Amino acid sequence: MSARPQPLRIAITTGEPAGVGPELTARALADAATRWPDAHFTVLGDAGLIAGRAAAAGVDWARVTAGGETGHVADAHVADAHVADAHVAVAHRALAAPAEAGKLNPANGRYVLALLDAAIDGALAGEYDAIVTAPLQKSTINDAGVPFTGHTEYLAERTHTPRVVMMLAGTGERPLRVALATTHLPLKDVAAALTMDGLVGTLSIIDRDLRERFGLAAPRILVTGLNPHAGENGYLGREEIDVIEPALECARAAGIDARGPYPADTLFQPRHLEHADCVLAMFHDQGLPVLKYATFGEGINVTLGLPIIRTSVDHGTALDLAGTGRADPGSLVAAIDTAVTMARHRRAG
Repeated sequence: MSARPQPLRIAITTGEPAGVGPELTARALADAATRWPDAHFTVLGDAGLIAGRAAAAGVDWARVTAGGETGHVADAHVADAHVADAHVAVAHRALAAPAEAGKLNPANGRYVLALLDAAIDGALAGEYDAIVTAPLQKSTINDAGVPFTGHTEYLAERTHTPRVVMMLAGTGERPLRVALATTHLPLKDVAAALTMDGLVGTLSIIDRDLRERFGLAAPRILVTGLNPHAGENGYLGREEIDVIEPALECARAAGIDARGPYPADTLFQPRHLEHADCVLAMFHDQGLPVLKYATFGEGINVTLGLPIIRTSVDHGTALDLAGTGRADPGSLVAAIDTAVTMARHRRAG
């Protein structure tokens, strides 16, 4: 009889303690054993906070974590015996200060970052097959004295990855996927940030990860222009002619099916998207409004190019909903589902 395969090990950070992350985590994992039978989950956060938010949301957290004791986050890696037979275990790290739903406290900024660090370190050590991150509040971390732009940039820095790609995606058999050539930049800085080498590198990462982590044999990537009407043959800007088109030619020469540049206002139509595996937009608010309109509540964020698998929700901390039990866990469920699927693909080789 063949040996039973080892379960996938997924770490989930609960994010900003004043936000919806802790309760959404509890709700998303309420039926983890039946939804993801081949995965075990380690939830990183304050055990008391998570249990309290779970109870407020009507989740029997003791049942969900049955068989999984809580331990200090530094010791609760997947090799530990106390999580070996649990579908859901909590790696406890105490809050720096009491957390009240909906009220930010900079004293907890470093706590949030410590959870993320523990997940990253565990994944780099091979103890987690993937990490899923609940939303955090960038301002709280900065107010705690730590310069912080966002998850994507921080993951790149911590994993020593020179180039990563933010991709948001929907769900279903033919999900809309939108990747970004630039991320958290002021609009005035976008044009200068676009380079031919940078775009070729971004397209290469998208192509590779769609093949290796999403199981797509021949990904097709549609690329937007930067300017209105994709520059109108240079009359509305030359970035398409001088940067984007040469980058596409170089990518195609390397075997990447990259097409464009297309005007962004016409690209997001069914007749184009039905044959696309991913859209590459030039800047944050060019691509994400369409994606979020089409998928909000079930959309996810994936960081491509990392040596580890990382997914997240496509929304923020929703302070106004924290502690009410009314926040929708759909995006976090989808992020977990995608992380598990990606880990399966990577394990299968």
